[in-house]
Amino acid sequence: MDKVYNVLVLCTGNSARSIMGEGLINTLGKGRFKAYSAGSHPGGVVNPYAIEQLKSIGYPTDTLRSKSWDEFATPDAPQMDFVFTVCDKAAGETCPIWPGHPMTAHWGFEDPAAVEGSDEEKRRAFQTIFRQIMCRVRAFISLPLERLDAAAIKREIVDIGKTQVMPLPESCAKDDLDPVVQ
Repeated sequence: MDKVYNVLVLCTGNSARSIMGEGLINTLGKGRFKAYSAGSHPGGVVNPYAIEQLKSIGYPTDTLRSKSWDEFATPDAPQMDFVFTVCDKAAGETCPIWPGHPMTAHWGFEDPAAVEGSDEEKRRAFQTIFRQIMCRVRAFISLPLERLDAAAIKREIVDIGKTQVMPLPESCAKDDLDPVVQ
């Protein structure tokens, strides 16, 4: 059986970007990856616009919850292979020591939950960030991890976080990413 890579996606509140990252990795990774999400200061509620985006690709949302990254720093937690921060605030915080010493990278995205305005403006902000996360996730899951050494993998995941996400490349348009369910 091929190795399944555990991935932890971190943000401060664990209500939007990290939740969407978890769902995208689990969906697009097609069983090759098992993603989780958490926050340094979880807000306790998953943003309904994040749930809406995940439902659009057929990701089950009934078990999603905003939770602390402390849950993943315990000896009995799943051992992570990768930890990605998706907000600048979480990237600057002192993270717990993760069992297994996973590879880490920062993939910063603007906070769609901070957008003020109409429901349609908020929805558009979430769609934009969702597609940006999807673009980086697609680059990550396409890496030939089994054939790369640790230094090459680290370089690749850091470079993915440096890729320009605005404006969104045409190659990362949502329709081109083969979501599980349209």
